[in-house]
Amino acid sequence: MDIYDVMRTTFAARDFTDDDVPDEVLHRIFDHARFAASGGNRQGWKITVVRDPQRKQRLGELCIPAMRVAVAQRRAGEVYWQSYEPSSVNLEEAMADESLPTMIPMFTAMDKVPVVLVATVDLREVASIDKEQDRIGVVSGASIYPLVWNILLGARNEGYGGALTTLVTASEPAVKDLLGLDDYEAVCALMPLGKPTKQLTKLSRKPVEEFVRRERADGAPFTL
Repeated sequence: MDIYDVMRTTFAARDFTDDDVPDEVLHRIFDHARFAASGGNRQGWKITVVRDPQRKQRLGELCIPAMRVAVAQRRAGEVYWQSYEPSSVNLEEAMADESLPTMIPMFTAMDKVPVVLVATVDLREVASIDKEQDRIGVVSGASIYPLVWNILLGARNEGYGGALTTLVTASEPAVKDLLGLDDYEAVCALMPLGKPTKQLTKLSRKPVEEFVRRERADGAPFTL
């Protein structure tokens, strides 16, 4: 596919057919995705390929507590899981509240997803340039998420699809135990992959003029 077509049609796929994703295809995707940028070109990433139904199902279950928080915060009129303003929701109570709906069925049937990928990064290799700022650090993500997105772009190019979810990171200790991860490895993303039951081609995104400015953040919109 043309690279711009891939970029404009890679959507968050959560419903899949029973078609398998062969190892040969996955290897080809990884082989191209590995050329993603990372802080200092340290490439401290790791991808765990999970096919075992029970392990996939457990990963789906570990996403649910964070989804409950999202539901509780939306009900409270908040932007869920944002870090700038304090939340009125007790996060621990919300994570344990089984009365809150899951919302996304995939998480309760993850064993049916053809393959699940878990992306982690070695914290000894991460370039955390903003770690001393008086806010939540975000720069560390530059050492892992370019690879994650390349994988999803590659999957689309191969006729498959997936989704990038970070909900599982709220249950990191349990994920580490499930996958045999070391203490210095941070859980960054979970990606279910398969053949989408429906391929979306018209995605909804803000126009360029809404998020690109000339010269300054308060400058004129970048228009032609």
